[in-house]
Amino acid sequence: MALTKLERRLRIKKRIRKNISGTSTQPRLSVFRSNKQIEAQLIDDVNGTTLVAVSSRSKDLKASGTKSEISKEVGILLAKKAIKAGIETCSFDRNGYLYHGRIKSLAEGAREGGLKF
Repeated sequence: MALTKLERRLRIKKRIRKNISGTSTQPRLSVFRSNKQIEAQLIDDVNGTTLVAVSSRSKDLKASGTKSEISKEVGILLAKKAIKAGIETCSFDRNGYLYHGRIKSLAEGAREGGLKF
């Protein structure tokens, strides 16, 4: 029985989330990728709150170009907001997506902006 792409991603996601959890000092950087947009948020799993969130649809994001370039800008903006909120380190949760393309660009942008993970 063949798995659909979504079922495969959710299976990988469960495997990742089993080991990664966010706290207020070291939140979880969760990434969601759709066909057109990308979203990232820093989550405190202990309290169940989102500390910082950025999307490619954000008003303060002035990026254009390929989806990978926009993803990198989202990562940089997320890092700036996180540092402003007093967060320097996080755990990266790729949410079952392969570390490639837009996910990799977002992670590199966040590192470039000053986040450590």
